[in-house]
Amino acid sequence: MESEPQQVYSVSDFQAVCNQILETAFTGVVVEGEVSSFKVNQNKYVFFDLKDEQSSVGCFMMAFALRFPIEDGMRVRVRAVPKLTNWGKFSLTVQAIAPVGEGSIKKSLEMLKKKLKTEGLFDKAKKRPLPDNIQKIGVISSTQAAGYADFCKILNERWGGLTVLTAHTQVQGMTAADQIIKALKYFNEHGEVDVIAVIRGGGSADDLAVFNDEALVRAIAASKIPVITGIGHEIDESLCDLAADVVASTPSNAAQMLTRDRREIAENIRADIKRINNLLNTKIEEITEVNCTEIVRVGQEIARKIELSKQDVLAQCKILEQLNPERVLERGYALVKGELAVDSEIDITTAKKEIKAKVTAVKER
Repeated sequence: MESEPQQVYSVSDFQAVCNQILETAFTGVVVEGEVSSFKVNQNKYVFFDLKDEQSSVGCFMMAFALRFPIEDGMRVRVRAVPKLTNWGKFSLTVQAIAPVGEGSIKKSLEMLKKKLKTEGLFDKAKKRPLPDNIQKIGVISSTQAAGYADFCKILNERWGGLTVLTAHTQVQGMTAADQIIKALKYFNEHGEVDVIAVIRGGGSADDLAVFNDEALVRAIAASKIPVITGIGHEIDESLCDLAADVVASTPSNAAQMLTRDRREIAENIRADIKRINNLLNTKIEEITEVNCTEIVRVGQEIARKIELSKQDVLAQCKILEQLNPERVLERGYALVKGELAVDSEIDITTAKKEIKAKVTAVKER
């Protein structure tokens, strides 16, 4: 005769022990499959099955966590915790869900776009222009991304001297939307910036899907500070683009739209000097024909005005030169890029060297 089990569980205790084991083994699992039997009960609870060619598993989630429109036949990826329900059924408790694959993403995007457009979220009348004389920019991006590096390079080349506050976030994946929303909230409450730039370089439809997250789109539309987006390539369009105040085709284009070109300004100044000189010479010739005696006085006045104009131009040129980041480096300063956190790698640029370093300590001044 077989020996009796060492411990006898009640049904409830057995179910609780199973869930404890599942939670320990799977703190959060990501599962991909096709949606079937999708339904929403009482506008609160979402039920559906996730299946592939051989298997199927039931899924449950709260309606408020559903941030992409979903329907049967879509391929999705869920982040979930496996659970044994009180009725003895194994299921996944879904924490986040997102469509995957070009077809599913496109279908979900079209459904959400129609919904938000009906609400007036994309109305052009609500768009705000970029502020004049921008001095402080809040940037939301991954600091390791090529698009972020391009953005910073263009900013410094075109103008320089701007204050850039960067919120490092993920820009793809199932946690990215919440990180970007948190950064938007921070800049709106504490950043004191003139404009917020949300940027990300190119990628696949799956990579860029985060920028069609409903909660993120609504956060951009609700921002008290004007938002410019520079997401993907020129052909890419996201719902975040439609909700933003200003849309740039790429991160580099966003930097161009946010800054003036000091070379263009210098050229305009030179053109103005030439135009003024031509006008003055014409005026002198006209006065000479009328009264030679008056020419002396007028000439002196003109010379004075020319000198004042030259001094003004020289002052503006000096300001432009001071804003040149290369001049700052030549004075012994350095440009530091990267996340200022312990054990992070940072890039340090001096006038003659580029240095990679690791942060060993960070403290507030």
